[in-house]
Amino acid sequence: MNTRSLRVRLVAWYAGVLSLVFVLLGLLTLLFLRHYLEENLLDNQARRARQIADTLVASTRSDTAATLAQQVESLYSPEANDRFIRITRSDGTVVYASGAPREARFNPHEVPANPGGSARKLELPGGSLLVAARDAVAADGLRYRVEVGTSAAPSEALLRRMLAILAVGLPLAVAAAVAGGFVLVRRALRPVAQIAYQAQQISEHNLSERLPVVRSGDEIERLSVSLNHMIGRLEAAVTGSKQFVADASHELRTPLTVMRGELEGLAQAPGLAAEVREAVGSVLEEVDRLAEIVEGLLALSRLDAGDAPSEWTHFDLAELAAETADQMSLLALDKAVTLTCAPARSVTVEGDRARLKQVVVNLLDNAIKYTPARGRIELGVRAQDEQALLEVRDTGIGIPADALAHVFQRFYRVDTARSREPGGAGLGLSIVQSICSAHGAEVEVTSEPGAGTTFRVRLRLAR
Repeated sequence: MNTRSLRVRLVAWYAGVLSLVFVLLGLLTLLFLRHYLEENLLDNQARRARQIADTLVASTRSDTAATLAQQVESLYSPEANDRFIRITRSDGTVVYASGAPREARFNPHEVPANPGGSARKLELPGGSLLVAARDAVAADGLRYRVEVGTSAAPSEALLRRMLAILAVGLPLAVAAAVAGGFVLVRRALRPVAQIAYQAQQISEHNLSERLPVVRSGDEIERLSVSLNHMIGRLEAAVTGSKQFVADASHELRTPLTVMRGELEGLAQAPGLAAEVREAVGSVLEEVDRLAEIVEGLLALSRLDAGDAPSEWTHFDLAELAAETADQMSLLALDKAVTLTCAPARSVTVEGDRARLKQVVVNLLDNAIKYTPARGRIELGVRAQDEQALLEVRDTGIGIPADALAHVFQRFYRVDTARSREPGGAGLGLSIVQSICSAHGAEVEVTSEPGAGTTFRVRLRLAR
C-alpha cells in the first residue's frame, strides 16, 4: 500500500479527526454525566435536609432532643439506607449523628463539621461523600444545623461502567467509521483512477481518445471535461504540426530534385573552372543531405499519421536481417569495418517487412558511421522469452550516459564529432523508434563511451 497516496491520506485524516471528535465527545459525556449525577444527589440531600429542618427540628425543644433522634431514626433509617445525618446545635453540641452505614462506604465520625452551610463533596478514606447542610431554628429559639449526605459510590460505579463502555465502543465505532470512510473514499476516487489509467494510454499516436466523464456534477466531472478539452486542443495542434511537416516535406522534394539535376548538369559542363566545379560539388552534397532530411521527415510524418500498410505479413526476421547485413557489407567494407551476422534459426514475426528492414538498415548505418576502422559490428536475431530480439552491437565511439535518453529525439546530435559525420541528419533513430512503436515493439540502447554501443529491438513473435 502506498502510504503517500491520496486515498490513504484522506482516510488517515478522516480517522484522526473522527477519533479526536469521538474522544472529546466521550470525555464531555462523562463530565456532563458526572456533574449531573453529583448535582442530582446534592439536590436530593438538600431537600432532605430542608425537610428535616422544617418538620422535625422546627418543633423541637431542648428537653425533647432525645425525641428528635428517635424521630430521625424511625423516619429516615440512615444506617440502613447508607445515609449520613448529623444535627448540631449552634454551640457545637451534636444532638444526633448517624452510625456507620450498612455498606460501610464511609465513616460518619470522619466527616468534618461544615460551618458554611453549603453543599460539598468530601473525599474520605472509604470513598466520596456528598453532603448538604441547612440551618434551622427550633421552637425554643435555639439554632441547629442539619447535615445530610450520601455516598457517591453508586454514581462513580455508573461512571466507571460508562467509561468501560466508551473504551470498548469508541474504538469499534472509529473502526467501523474508518472502514466505511475507506469504502466511500475508494468509490469517490474510482473515477480518478479510471481517468489516470486512460490518460496513461493516450500518446501522440492516439490523441483522438478521450478520458471517461462521470456525470456526477462535481469537481471530478469538471476535471474530466477540462482535460478532454485540453487533449482536443493538443490533438489539433499536433495534427496541424504533422500536416505542416508532411506538406512541407512533400513540396520540397520537387525543387530539391530540380536543384540536384541542375547542379549535376552544371558540374559536367565543359570548361568549368576547378574552384567552381569544387563549389558546385560541395553544394550538390548539401542538396543530397537536405533531400535525405526531407525524405526522413516525410517518412516520420507518414508514420505519425499511421499511414502504415494495412496488411501485415508473417516473415522470418532472421532471414531479413541476414539479407540486409549482406547488402550493407559493402558500406562497412569501405570503412574497413567488419560486419558479421550471427546465424540463427527461423524467428517468425508479423509486421511490415519493408518498414522493419528500414529499422535494420538504420541501425546498421548508424553503427557503421560511428565505428572506426578495424572495428566490429555484430548483428544477431534470436527468440527470447516469447519475443524476437534483434541486436546490433558495435565497437564504436559509444554514447555518453547523459545522452542515452535523447538519442531517439529528432535532430538530436550527441556532440560536434558526430555532427561532422557525413550524411547524418539526426532522424535515423527517430524513424527506428516510430516504426517500432507502430509495430508494438520496444527499442533500447546501452553504451559505454570508447567501448561501443548496443541497440536491441524486442518484437512479439508471430502466433
